[in-house]
Amino acid sequence: MVSLKTVFATLATVIGANAAAGSLQQVASGFGTNPNNVGFYYYKPSGLPAKPALIVAIHYCTGSAQAYFSGSQYANLADTYKYIVIYPDAPRSGKCFDVNTSQTLSHNGGGDSQGIASMVTYAINTWGVDAGRVFVTGSSSGAMMTNVMAGSYPNLFQAASIHSGVPFACFAGSSAWSSACANGQITKTGQQWGDLVRAAYPGYSGPRPRMMLWHGTADTTLYYANFQQEILEWTNVLGVSSTPTTTTQNDPQSGYTHTSYGCVVQAYSAAGVGHDLPIHESVDLQWFGITPGGPSCVGGTTTTTTQGGTTTTPISTTLKTTTTTTNGGTVSA
Repeated sequence: MVSLKTVFATLATVIGANAAAGSLQQVASGFGTNPNNVGFYYYKPSGLPAKPALIVAIHYCTGSAQAYFSGSQYANLADTYKYIVIYPDAPRSGKCFDVNTSQTLSHNGGGDSQGIASMVTYAINTWGVDAGRVFVTGSSSGAMMTNVMAGSYPNLFQAASIHSGVPFACFAGSSAWSSACANGQITKTGQQWGDLVRAAYPGYSGPRPRMMLWHGTADTTLYYANFQQEILEWTNVLGVSSTPTTTTQNDPQSGYTHTSYGCVVQAYSAAGVGHDLPIHESVDLQWFGITPGGPSCVGGTTTTTTQGGTTTTPISTTLKTTTTTTNGGTVSA
């Protein structure tokens, strides 16, 4: 049997290499409530606009802030598109994030999630980050933590991208690892999953982040069945049908099937791909509205640097031409 350590080492290799112009920096303390001492690392490119966007990029088990900085493309793309990246660093020996405790699964309840939330508010208050352009993403344990942040702190994020995760609260319990969830054996209705998310922040009635979900059909670490459960959860939370409104084959690459659910939930199924799912950072940036090309519910501005200087322009969003199957037949949009 392949060990989890081997699986995550392979994941680190697949993610790739970053060639950012600068280096990773740290805020060691003084940034707010951080009960579990999650490490606060960040990348700030030169030439930032007055109110930059922020991406929180969360690493996998056995990884680190430095590994995710070096192994993903968010930092070097920040050199071009002028946003800040925060890389939380898991505080425990196995380098997995707390996605199971009642503290982390509740708003301002403690756990790793509150430490990461403090990083975001620090960035807004200290660095002038645009509070309307804050996004979160992660792989494996970081993907699970991304779901936790979207559920426990919906007020902080506009969109999320989850690479090989499980639903919010699927790992809930006293143990840091849930074999039943990891193996895809926990199933609920969309309403039941949605109720768990809503219970994380009782009384909250504000906007919630758009959700983008990625999963490989051959994943034997966090089994593919979790992908459908995530779709059920977030379509319920965001008030859209769990039946796809569009289905696009070979998007963004051969073997991937892209389904959308009322625009606010997007899902990518990767045929034959295991837990070592590649990150598609360029798609994430479109989803976040940092670059053009996202679906119709995405807006914002994009900042780019050329020889002539730095330019900030509004994003005009359009939908791809996609085959849409409905009860009434097939149409193009």
